[in-house]
Amino acid sequence: MSISQQNAVPQDTGLEGGAEHYRSIATILDSLDALVYVADMNTHEVLFLNRYGKEVWGDFKDKLCWQLLQSEQTGPCRFCSNPKLLDERGEPTGVWVWEMRNTVNGRWYECRDQAIRWWDGRLVRLEIATDITERKRLEQELQAALGRAREMASTDELTGLNNRRAFFELGEQSFRQARRSGRSMAVIMLDIDHFKRINDTHGHQVGDRALQALADTLRPLLREADILGRLGGEEFAVVLSDTGLGPATAIAERLRRVVEAMAVEQEPEPIRFTASFGVAAGSAADLNLDRLLGEADQALYKAKRAGRNRVEAVLPSPDA
Repeated sequence: MSISQQNAVPQDTGLEGGAEHYRSIATILDSLDALVYVADMNTHEVLFLNRYGKEVWGDFKDKLCWQLLQSEQTGPCRFCSNPKLLDERGEPTGVWVWEMRNTVNGRWYECRDQAIRWWDGRLVRLEIATDITERKRLEQELQAALGRAREMASTDELTGLNNRRAFFELGEQSFRQARRSGRSMAVIMLDIDHFKRINDTHGHQVGDRALQALADTLRPLLREADILGRLGGEEFAVVLSDTGLGPATAIAERLRRVVEAMAVEQEPEPIRFTASFGVAAGSAADLNLDRLLGEADQALYKAKRAGRNRVEAVLPSPDA
């Protein structure tokens, strides 16, 4: 293989047949299905580029590595591996393996970089970069699939809210933090009044739309730290961090009014419905999610018996 830069080929290495030996090695490197290049570690001048590299990045004559191998660069790459290839005495440390996405062709490469002495004694970076784009694509597809699986495992498919499992996991975590810090916690339980009547009268598809509309309405009315979940059927629950009974009851009342004003579009006229709410709160060191949910459920049952479309609150049991 011919090298376009005259000074890239050693004319006199002090070894018999040095130039011919160099050309033989270059021929071998040209046969590799991977990028192989050499760049001066001080000037960044490209001293050697194999055939694979030329076919992808073009002629390397009078080019610096960051000019040839990357796009829209005005100086050495911020991810340049040179500092990792030398020890504190400026001596080579061995091979550094890393991955990067090339900005010229958008493909992923696994790079094996090493500082070596060039034929004239200067330190150069030798890089062998293998295309791993297909492997990265498969890895990314796997990660996306795992992410979707985790989301499906924790998300209610109909409403997009936390499902029962995720609600209890996140709720327990929030309660543990509250116990450590001594903060108060509150729980709101709610469900749609006469939901069976909606399904029986208008069909389950309309009932599903009512559940979706309720979820979409509640979600933006709560804080980011609050935990909203669908526990099953038409039953929903909210964990309110750092919230006492009074503020939690006020929040429930605000939610009740918003639900009452909702309308689900349906011919010949929109469907309207209400919801009942139960609230419980506590601040003891032994705060317990299950206990407060039980208290809130009792309050919800009380709201149902009192005529529905209302908020009822009860204090935690004395041993809470």
